[in-house]
Amino acid sequence: MPHIMEMMGKARVVVKDGKVIEVGIPEVEWCPLFVKLRGVEKMTPDEIRKNMEARISELGMFTENRRLEFETTVVAFGASEIMMSGLNSGFLETTVTACDGAGTVISGNPALVQGIGGRMSGLVETEPIDAVIKRIEERGGTILDPATATIDPAGGVRKASELGYRKIAVTIADSKTAKEVRKIESESGLNLFVIAVHVTGVSREEAQELLDNSDIVISCASKYIRELAKPLVQVAAAIPLFALTKKGKELVIERAKEIESPILINTMPLPVMPEHKQPRELI
Repeated sequence: MPHIMEMMGKARVVVKDGKVIEVGIPEVEWCPLFVKLRGVEKMTPDEIRKNMEARISELGMFTENRRLEFETTVVAFGASEIMMSGLNSGFLETTVTACDGAGTVISGNPALVQGIGGRMSGLVETEPIDAVIKRIEERGGTILDPATATIDPAGGVRKASELGYRKIAVTIADSKTAKEVRKIESESGLNLFVIAVHVTGVSREEAQELLDNSDIVISCASKYIRELAKPLVQVAAAIPLFALTKKGKELVIERAKEIESPILINTMPLPVMPEHKQPRELI
């Protein structure tokens, strides 16, 4: 079974045996984040292939050489960075995320959470890589299903609850899963922090349901998330992160405490989205 990830404008990329074997057409052609990070002015299949090959070369992504622990950050306020800081401060007890070669991972190790998620895009499907699974477990991570490397955030939350954790952050990418983990939260008496990621291209109805059931949403290139969000906190203007609830706001503040560079804090009506900074086209 190959590994499948959606990245850089939601292009479908297939990797097998450490090689990129398929690259789809992106739904967004220009993203300010990739201009800033990689100097990519237009997201084409060739640029996307190069980016995926760089992740394989630099991080060992989708291979047994996967780098799993680091605290360096690519962006200041990404999902993994926020969870890392929440774990560092003790604000969170554990997290539920997805890793190539392992599937759903429960981990309270901040460096492992950042290592897994710092360069992760929308992981759609992966297969078990024994060496990766072993090294995650050596670093205190728990794999939901080592035999299949299934990606199942709700199952991960249930497992985290069974392990005795209560303050849990989980990344989700669809409203059905968001509702499911909220139900588990209620039934199990958890304090769950739901972080919605990979939302480019969602429908208006899906966007609203994600906003209704999440604490934090990374807006990606979603037109409807931008239109419908009523955030308590917004981070950044090009690819905004929205904290939608009080506890989501508190988790973002935990991240802000660890940022060493100066931070501007102001009050104003939100969201704020300068048109020239938004991805092209929003979908």
